[in-house]
Amino acid sequence: MAIRVSICFFLFALTIFASSSFTRISAEEAESKEFVLTLDHTNFSDIVSKQDFIVVEFYAPWCGHCKKLAPEYEKAASVLSSHDPPITLAKVDANEEVNKELATEFEVKGFPTIKILRNGGKHAQEYKGPRDADGIVAYLKKQSGPASAEIKSVEDATSLIDDKKIFIVGVFPKFSGEEFENFTALAEKLRSEYEFGHTSDAKLLPRGESSVTGPIVRLFKPFDELIVDSQDFHVDALEKFVEKSSLPVVTVFNSDPNNHPFVVKFFNSPNAKAMLFLNFSNEVADPFQSKYREVAEQFKGEGISFLIGDLDASQGAFQYFGLSEDQVPLIIIQKDNGQKYLKANLEPDHIAPWVKAYKDGEVPAYKKSEPIPESNNEPVKVVVADTLQDIVFNSGKNVLIEFYAPWCGHCKKLAPILDEVAVSYENDAAVVIAKLDATANDIPSDTFDVKGYPTLYFKSANGDLLQYDGDRTKEGIIEYIEKNRDKTTSQEKTTLEDKTGSQDASKDEL
Repeated sequence: MAIRVSICFFLFALTIFASSSFTRISAEEAESKEFVLTLDHTNFSDIVSKQDFIVVEFYAPWCGHCKKLAPEYEKAASVLSSHDPPITLAKVDANEEVNKELATEFEVKGFPTIKILRNGGKHAQEYKGPRDADGIVAYLKKQSGPASAEIKSVEDATSLIDDKKIFIVGVFPKFSGEEFENFTALAEKLRSEYEFGHTSDAKLLPRGESSVTGPIVRLFKPFDELIVDSQDFHVDALEKFVEKSSLPVVTVFNSDPNNHPFVVKFFNSPNAKAMLFLNFSNEVADPFQSKYREVAEQFKGEGISFLIGDLDASQGAFQYFGLSEDQVPLIIIQKDNGQKYLKANLEPDHIAPWVKAYKDGEVPAYKKSEPIPESNNEPVKVVVADTLQDIVFNSGKNVLIEFYAPWCGHCKKLAPILDEVAVSYENDAAVVIAKLDATANDIPSDTFDVKGYPTLYFKSANGDLLQYDGDRTKEGIIEYIEKNRDKTTSQEKTTLEDKTGSQDASKDEL
């Protein structure tokens, strides 16, 4: 499965200490008043249309991340209600059937999804800030102001341009004309991801040629070359310049939160992703990093992005890819279609020839798979990545397969139901009920669209592959199988009633 980074994986909190700009409210007042506004399909349009700036959380009551966010979101709403002008925070229960049209309109694909709506809801942008109360407040104060801040003094520049983050400055002889308008349009479009400023005096800026009068765009960054300039003021060209310049030649993945935004950008890139994992505290780390950077420079612009990860910070990635620490140092490349290529226990001099061999198509794909079970005698058959093709596609049988996660509550609820279905088909050799742990095995993403758990597919004996969309009951699943199976392989004397039991028994079960 390709990496999808809406990226809960790399969420981190920004801590902003209390200052005079934070309005405090008493505990009694906080308990007596709810500051987050509740919206639904009946009042959404009417309220949002009257707001120049409003923040809306789309949530589901059962979502753990939503429950964790709720008190922080409420605290932020209480503070921002006293901002000048007030900033409104709202929420929509997107799990309610009547509100699902709103969720579709705003492209809600997971929970919680937070949208910043401007100009009466005419413009929507993804919220990409922290999820603690102070971080939410600080982020939204910036988002509610101008997209680009004017830099009038050295002090302004010093306070805005941080040596640990990206900052983009437009230098203009005058704040008008096509170039300035295009820069402002870019700042508005990308304001959720970057911070922008503009000035008429390049001498105020901390780095770079100070004699330029503009128009020019200068990007400050904490890696590689520390400044990059561009004079192409077409909006598309400016956006490409910012996106290209803001990704390091080699992204560092460690415990430093300042690196996390660049890790997120790395995983969101459409490029193939090369990842070198090693122990940063090991004495061989330096030669590895040096050789790896040389390779990254060599293949720059050839559709591969490069990341180097510290072993201690990469446990989540190891679990995702099915790796073990005894394989370190290792390099793995993942293509956007989910295919992976692995070289374990490598030496610094192995990196360049191995990446070249990958580019030349000479490296076989790596597949994460649990071991093939020594016995597979339970009613629900266990499938692993190495047996998926044989059991599902080459068996010539009608196969219902569940893609599940061991921690998933819905999967646990479904498990005894699938057991009952499988027992019902024990005497029908043409039908197989199977399950695959999607967290421990690679799934071909071009064949199966697994975005949540459980996901069920049915492959008929004649080769038709369907995503299951029926009821998750014994009767519903059996009815679906009987409707979609290849009847030429079934035993003619087996009937639907034989499997489900009598009509009265079915009612008793319900």
